[in-house]
Amino acid sequence: MQILMTLTLVVQILSALVMIVLVLMQHGKGADMGASFGSGASGSLFGATGSANFLSRSTAVAATLFFVATLMMAYFGNRANSGEGGLMEKLAAPAPVASVAAPAKPAGPISEIPGVPGASTKASQAAAPATSAASAVPAKP
Repeated sequence: MQILMTLTLVVQILSALVMIVLVLMQHGKGADMGASFGSGASGSLFGATGSANFLSRSTAVAATLFFVATLMMAYFGNRANSGEGGLMEKLAAPAPVASVAAPAKPAGPISEIPGVPGASTKASQAAAPATSAASAVPAKP
């Protein structure tokens, strides 16, 4: 199956290159200066052209080969992926992520509202009377 897909790809690339070369070699209808004024195009809508020459026939053959090869590649590409399940199911399972330990919770409740600068908390208020009473010395009269 892979050989047929590779062969089809080679045919498509070669036909595209041949088509490019053939189109560049052809002489366009509007290349003459007189063609822009209608000098040779009085007989028909697109100009007086006879039977197609070798270059235009070769270009048509190369274009047909290109489109057939494109359709074959689309068919073979779709047929290779038509197995059971989708594309995501065919992928390898990702490696498990190591779990991160949760941070330790603080002992007391955390207040959402920040404290006022200079204000004391309950713990410092409880310790404040003991220190102020011990350090307080009665004033001498």
